[in-house]
Amino acid sequence: MHTQFPARLLCLLAVLGFSLHAAPLPLVSPIFGDRMVLQQGKPNPVWGWSTPGQVVQVTIGTQTATARTGPDGHWQAEIQPPPAGGPYELKITAGTNTVDCQDVLVGEVWLCGGQSNMEFGLGRAEHGADEVAAANHPEIRLFTVPKHVAYTAAATPSRNWQPCSPKTVAANGGFSAVAYFFGRKLQTELHVPIGLIQDCMGGTPAESWMNPATLQQLKDFDAPLAEIARLHARGGPEYGSFLMHWLDEYDVGNNLWSAPGYDDSKWKPVTLPGDFHELGVGAEPCVCWFRKTLTLPDPLPPGHATVLLGVVEKMDTTYLNGHFIGASSWVENPRAYTVEDGVLHPGKNVLALRVFRTKSPGGFLAPPDGLRLVLGDHTVIPLAGEWSGALSVDVLPPIKLPLTFENYPTMPGVLFNGMIQPLAPLALRGAIWYQGEANFTRAHQYRTLLPALIGDWRRAFGQGDFPFYIVSLPAFMHRHDQPVADGWAELRDAQAQTARTVPNTGLAVTVDTGDPDNIHPKTKQPVGERLALCALAGTYGRNAPASGPVLDSTERTGSTLKLHFSHTDGGLVVHGPELKEFSLAGPDRQWHWAEAHIEGDTVIVSSLAVPAPEAVRYAWQANPAATLFNGAGLPASPFRTDHWPDTTENQKPW
Repeated sequence: MHTQFPARLLCLLAVLGFSLHAAPLPLVSPIFGDRMVLQQGKPNPVWGWSTPGQVVQVTIGTQTATARTGPDGHWQAEIQPPPAGGPYELKITAGTNTVDCQDVLVGEVWLCGGQSNMEFGLGRAEHGADEVAAANHPEIRLFTVPKHVAYTAAATPSRNWQPCSPKTVAANGGFSAVAYFFGRKLQTELHVPIGLIQDCMGGTPAESWMNPATLQQLKDFDAPLAEIARLHARGGPEYGSFLMHWLDEYDVGNNLWSAPGYDDSKWKPVTLPGDFHELGVGAEPCVCWFRKTLTLPDPLPPGHATVLLGVVEKMDTTYLNGHFIGASSWVENPRAYTVEDGVLHPGKNVLALRVFRTKSPGGFLAPPDGLRLVLGDHTVIPLAGEWSGALSVDVLPPIKLPLTFENYPTMPGVLFNGMIQPLAPLALRGAIWYQGEANFTRAHQYRTLLPALIGDWRRAFGQGDFPFYIVSLPAFMHRHDQPVADGWAELRDAQAQTARTVPNTGLAVTVDTGDPDNIHPKTKQPVGERLALCALAGTYGRNAPASGPVLDSTERTGSTLKLHFSHTDGGLVVHGPELKEFSLAGPDRQWHWAEAHIEGDTVIVSSLAVPAPEAVRYAWQANPAATLFNGAGLPASPFRTDHWPDTTENQKPW
């Protein structure tokens, strides 16, 4: 394992919140600061660290609370905030040490968690430029939890609260569009300050956001938890990625062969795309490096260049002139890496690629014209053809493959430790959750994971069963013309089951939104606003529709099923020319499309192919033609009445 840390690795560690030197713990946790929002209507824990045995005083308005630090220096006080509004001053004093938090508001605080679609910035959303320009809401306050991986519980977050403004919603990649639309709707309806805490990271599975102690009880995660414990005991960087640790241990080219000045004169000539046979590798997994020198014009055309590599099996890491520009282990995702300013220069440039191939054929799966560098003026520099290559790792016994191949944090528990635990026990009203894409191949397991995650968060914050509202996944991938078994649909079903069975939860159905070609759809306003409708009805007692039609019961008459629905506010409505996406199955469990029509608050379903129907499904594919709505304009939740085995049962990534 490498013991020295090059500059680019230090940058990666800084992004993930890892420090080689522990900083002293502050008098008050950084979650408390200028421009923050305290939760109205309940005691607010305030905590920090000071000299053991010292008395700490917390004051806001006319309220004062005291606490004494324990032997470990930690203290915690509870203070009842003044009425909603502000601004107020929150003062924390320990001896001669004082922290004054100015412009503090009191209102409603919501934790906004998940993966990339929760992280998706407002400026990237539909009509994003206009939304950013209009995002002037000083009574909405924003806090973005820094991305931080931890193999044991972390103590503090960093960052500052900011008032919602065009500048702050656009900063640092942009504040969550879903959280923004959720908070804006609440603030408009409730007329109190809103605090939004963005706590999310793209590509991460639910288990990364769960307490390791809970995961140990579930038993499905024994192998990765044991490996995390082993890696933690060894010391070194806390990547949150099994692959990164594996590469540190086995890849002899790591941090060396990407350097533009590296002497590759003894490497072998290789033709890309190809099957790497020139390097003497067989069908076994391997890690290979490839380098190519490109001569670019002087002057370089303005604008960002893009490196395109097509589909790669399984994992690629790409460097230009020693600068890391991209990596991916998502095989089906064509690689397109943007080159930042200052990386390319006129004349000779060195492109270095590391490929972890797990099977043969593998590696570069695109046709030759799929490998290219596109300059800022759209000039195409072909990348197919002659390269220099070297074998770094031939994965033969005793070497074993890494448990997973993601190069970003996906280890179980590491984001709960690093990004949830440091916030607890901050007073909250509740949480919203947009996640599931990373778990859809294990959708059946999600039936257990999501309720357990909700329990973990509720225990961590110690405020009972606070509201937890879930985004049901939007449409994605291309539509099937016949009924199918589908992990994406099974994931939605797991989300819906959680909302039915876990107290004080709700579901925002978004199946009528999405993009078949993009897992990150731009349509985010309906998502945030439907979450807000869940909160307004379920948390704040507003008498307003918050759900589309939900299947209530099924009645069979001969060859026909009559489906009864609740939440039919304004009646059942068809969006589109006809009611679609109902399928029936009989004793043979073979699914066939069915005819469906509305009668009052029911739907009548039948199929000539199924004379004795036993089960019905609606919108049961990743991208269904979801046509059933209520009069309030909200879509019906996809459903099934069968309890037959899921296609994703017993699926594990290791």
